[in-house]
Amino acid sequence: MYPTDLTVSAVVEDNGRYLIVEERAAGRTVLNQPGGHIEGGESPEVAVIRETLEETGCDVTCGELIGVYLWIHPQTRQQFLRIAYVAKYLSCDEQRKLDDAVVSRKWLTRQELESRRDRLRSPLVLRCIRDYESGRRQSDILFTGMLPLQHHVDAVLATADLV
Repeated sequence: MYPTDLTVSAVVEDNGRYLIVEERAAGRTVLNQPGGHIEGGESPEVAVIRETLEETGCDVTCGELIGVYLWIHPQTRQQFLRIAYVAKYLSCDEQRKLDDAVVSRKWLTRQELESRRDRLRSPLVLRCIRDYESGRRQSDILFTGMLPLQHHVDAVLATADLV
């Protein structure tokens, strides 16, 4: 059994389009929200801002918590625990070098993502967007006293929505 993979992601919307990374993962080129792992001593909110910049070259501010999600890969049974935040787009540096696994940055509508469902890294991509569009927000009081989150994965798991 693999350990749970704890990640953060940013739902960045600008005029009906969402900031998406096209990245290489498990031998495929897939579409995903910007995000990644929380580094030692880092809060989830800081990780969202850092990961978005590294993967897209875009500066964002971290807003409200949309939700905490658990997805289990159907073939490998690897568990992915995603903490998703609303992030406000500020600007992009078109010249910035992106993370090695990132092929490109894209702005796509939810409909465009739905039509590319077979290219999504996981069902978490659309679930986070649907929850964002529905206005779902959660209190991030959940994480009070739990930093670093890597040491409290079981507690965070207990609050996650299974996707």
